[in-house]
Amino acid sequence: MKMTRRTFGKLVLGAGVVAPFHFIRPAIAQPKAGDELVIGIWGGVQERIVREHVEKPLVEKYGCTVSYVLGGTGERRARAYAERGRPSFDVIYLNIYESRQAVADGVTQPASEAVPQAEHLYDMAKLGGYGVAFNPVTIAYDKRKASSPITSWKDMWNDEWKGRIAFPLYPGSQATAALVMSSLAWGGDEKNMDIGFEKVRELKPFAALQNSAEQAFQMFDQDLADLTVEFGSHARRQSEQVNPNIEVADPIEGQCAAMNVACIPVGAPNQVLAEEWVNLHLSEPCMQAYMREAYYSPTVTNVAVPDDLKGKLLTPEQIQRMPNLDWEYIASQQAAWSSRFNREIAG
Repeated sequence: MKMTRRTFGKLVLGAGVVAPFHFIRPAIAQPKAGDELVIGIWGGVQERIVREHVEKPLVEKYGCTVSYVLGGTGERRARAYAERGRPSFDVIYLNIYESRQAVADGVTQPASEAVPQAEHLYDMAKLGGYGVAFNPVTIAYDKRKASSPITSWKDMWNDEWKGRIAFPLYPGSQATAALVMSSLAWGGDEKNMDIGFEKVRELKPFAALQNSAEQAFQMFDQDLADLTVEFGSHARRQSEQVNPNIEVADPIEGQCAAMNVACIPVGAPNQVLAEEWVNLHLSEPCMQAYMREAYYSPTVTNVAVPDDLKGKLLTPEQIQRMPNLDWEYIASQQAAWSSRFNREIAG
């Protein structure tokens, strides 16, 4: 079915309303002093925030200890799958599509009312575990080079961007967003990607194919590129700290959802502590730190956005406008899309 922009928006909103929220609680043992909680998470600012706002209050309450396995999602996802049914992790953090696939595969648990703050999660954040941070992918561009502000993903095809786009390499969240949103904007969807690949081919030649935000924005600074597709938080920080000419677009079709998700493995050794950990992560202090220090938008509705951060983080309307894509399907297509990207776009 071909979708107009208006019908697409209605379908997106509808998908959010009917999103399922599961409530399952396995048999558990109560925590005791000395229990060790094992957390798999990214390093850097996220590690620092959870140490301060999650670990400290949890250890103070239960006398437990916490150990971390730091790094990207690939290693801990592989370990979680290898340990299915006998996990060593109590909580692992995955991205939006990995988390939903892990629940479907029986590796991690769906969201549960055993985590009180889960009641306040946006519908999209209840899928695949417990969403803890929205960080959507969108268009970032040099506003001095734009004939008018970018308001649609279709604006990437405006003449001023020809040969000036630093397109993200696939696979990766940014390239996935660019491909899928191109398809949606021009009448396709994630399961009808011919139009997406066709339209992205029309954008060639690119200024470059970029494999990191740092690389893309260095090209902006050196006047080698004027537009890319990136995480909104990265683009916002770059604009504030390095290059004030960078503008972060809010396309009418929506920004492409990206989300960090806290997941409790099936059979987690410390179920109650894991649930308490996630609840603390979704609490006001941790959400405020995520907003302030990382420009990550809150995934719960009962946390206020500070006045000085409004306009820099997602509003509830923008969250509702993000397409609720079939991420399990997108994940299943990664090998096929990677081959097609290399053949038709990177080549």
